[in-house]
Amino acid sequence: MNLDELLYSSYGFSSFRPGQREIIERVVAGEDVIALLPTGMGKSICYQLPAKVLPGSILIVSPLLSLMQDQVVQLKKMGEKSVVAINSFLKPEDKEKIMSKLGSYKFIFISPEMLVQPFIKQKLKQIQISLLVADEAHCISQWGFDFRPDYLRISEILPFLNSPQVLALTATATDKVTKEIKEYLALKKPFVYCHPMDRKNIVYDLKKFDDSREKVDFLKKFVQKFNGPGIIYAGTRKKSQQLSMLLTEQGISSAFYHGGMEHQDRIFVQQQFQNGEVQWICSTNAFGMGVHIPNIRHVIHFQLPTSIEGYVQEVGRAGRDDKPALATLLYAQGDEVLLESLVMDDLPTQHEIEAVYSKGATATYLIDQGIVRETAFRVIAYWITKLPLDGVIKQMELLRKGKRQQAVKIRELISRETCLRSYIIECFDQQLIDKPTNCCVNDGIDYQIFEAFSSPKEKRLPLEWQDRLSVILPM
Repeated sequence: MNLDELLYSSYGFSSFRPGQREIIERVVAGEDVIALLPTGMGKSICYQLPAKVLPGSILIVSPLLSLMQDQVVQLKKMGEKSVVAINSFLKPEDKEKIMSKLGSYKFIFISPEMLVQPFIKQKLKQIQISLLVADEAHCISQWGFDFRPDYLRISEILPFLNSPQVLALTATATDKVTKEIKEYLALKKPFVYCHPMDRKNIVYDLKKFDDSREKVDFLKKFVQKFNGPGIIYAGTRKKSQQLSMLLTEQGISSAFYHGGMEHQDRIFVQQQFQNGEVQWICSTNAFGMGVHIPNIRHVIHFQLPTSIEGYVQEVGRAGRDDKPALATLLYAQGDEVLLESLVMDDLPTQHEIEAVYSKGATATYLIDQGIVRETAFRVIAYWITKLPLDGVIKQMELLRKGKRQQAVKIRELISRETCLRSYIIECFDQQLIDKPTNCCVNDGIDYQIFEAFSSPKEKRLPLEWQDRLSVILPM
């Protein structure tokens, strides 16, 4: 089998991107693989191309519904009809139809929560699955404990599915995270491919202010000077909405996006952004995974990110066309208070742990009664099946310690006087090689490069309600 010919006949590409060949060769050979490729380096092809030669179905475990939806759309655009996403939004009749012919689909996308459901497990057991893909595999470590515990159950499902080979894909993983991916997926001797995570075309900027009002003034001037498409990350849902309103008042085409919105509303905003109908997205960290917009020029963090890993994931959504992109981090005195709050808020309290432990992992009514928060319940419900009460409390303290360490790294980033790029790379246990000319604010930035992407524009006034309606309901 000639992989180059298969690549060209399938996708029209004459050559692989760095790392893709090495990963695909091992997958086709039947090996388990952990692949670390920077954002925008084409991770999806690492399972899409092997699917051309592997028998049976490819099962892709994906963390977000919007990400699954985007991947399904991308595959269908490439002419792949045999693809389906199994999620909680399926109508009963659609779910029944899919399950009746599940083995006929080449690509099956599924959330970790759906994967562990007994009915779904039984249906998957009845078909041939040659490859399980753990997409965004850093969730197993970085988020798995306190955000998506069902990611940790993938290894329990593998024997039930006749132990298919595994491909774990991520853009951001330290040596520690890579080891945890290997451990939690129960991979014995995986091939590990680690590509240098530095994206040379992304320039790291940092602006410091005395207070938040100065940040707002800077943002107003910035969006008037530079064109999108761009993403502005906020620390809270409320702030994402406020920033979007601020831009709209400036005559800038913008929308907000966060996890508290209805699923269909989030999909609609994402489609508007991808279609160029919206120039700026103001969002929490809920936005970005699976968003394939090559010409995003700017990623702005209006408030401090909660981890270096998350920061790199988010800025990595810019410049996928390999042209210069600017990552601007805004800091005002006192922002550390919000950082500490965001880092610690989702961690279960001892009261919540004891409440769930006494009532059991199925006592979801504790959420409805406001006794335990939903995220906290998911974490505790997983760990009480693995550890005694004292062990769960100790595990939560370990998580608390780890999150404090993440916050320390962010504080180090904003106080850094030497190269920001070098520091970020070192956080991923790598060394910076071949520093680009336009590197970071501490080494000097040539902003004229980004002005070249921003041609003079007419002032865009907010749409009247009739115009808004025509966008939502096109003729």
